[in-house]
Amino acid sequence: MRLLVFIFCVFSCSVRLHAQDAREIVRKADARARGKTSEAMITLQIIRPNWKRDMGLKTWSQGNELALVLVTSPVKDKGIVYLKRKKEVWNWIPTIERNIKLPPSMMSQSWMGTDFTNDDLVKEASIVEDYNHTLMEDAQIDGYDCYQVTLVPRPEAAVVWGRVQLWIEKKDLLMLHAEYYDESGKLVNTLHASEVKMLGGRRLPSRLEMIPADKKGQKTVMIYESLVFDRELPEQLFSTSYMSRVQ
Repeated sequence: MRLLVFIFCVFSCSVRLHAQDAREIVRKADARARGKTSEAMITLQIIRPNWKRDMGLKTWSQGNELALVLVTSPVKDKGIVYLKRKKEVWNWIPTIERNIKLPPSMMSQSWMGTDFTNDDLVKEASIVEDYNHTLMEDAQIDGYDCYQVTLVPRPEAAVVWGRVQLWIEKKDLLMLHAEYYDESGKLVNTLHASEVKMLGGRRLPSRLEMIPADKKGQKTVMIYESLVFDRELPEQLFSTSYMSRVQ
């Protein structure tokens, strides 16, 4: 009997340690991509079977609770702003000169006609805090040895996905590949990261491709043109009153 209790205790401790290791891998990978603060210039390429459109973005973030996205091109969209403050997301639309608060139901919808969702761009959900993490068998992506981690939403978390599968490079904890599933277990989107180079003094992927599972010949490519980490940002930058003045 004592032997059975001992085996059960060892097994339970092993499972808990395994889960902690998985969460810590995801936490470190997420922190590496974010920094304490970040500023980025990004080109978005919206690719469809019969056409292609480019957008320019400027983004700022502070921790995982504050984020700002400014559309810089094309002209018809220039000046549109998205702001995340904790669990609230706001949208400034210059043509009507109004701030609109996005309801949670809109977070799973397409961001400005791209294959990214509103949640992808402003990161309302946290891959660290809103999911339980399980370490799976190691795998390779593009020749890189990777941890494979399964993320399942916590019961209380208001998140878009029913499950997320991550491939994280072992050496520098780079998120290189992700699969997003709905609540029924159906694959919805695949995110693939490539062209690893130095960005903001860190080795990071500079090209991200979001590919919907059921739309042949369609994807959205995010290319980081520049990235700066850990520079102090003005407090008013992340206020709703400042959204109309962001440049």
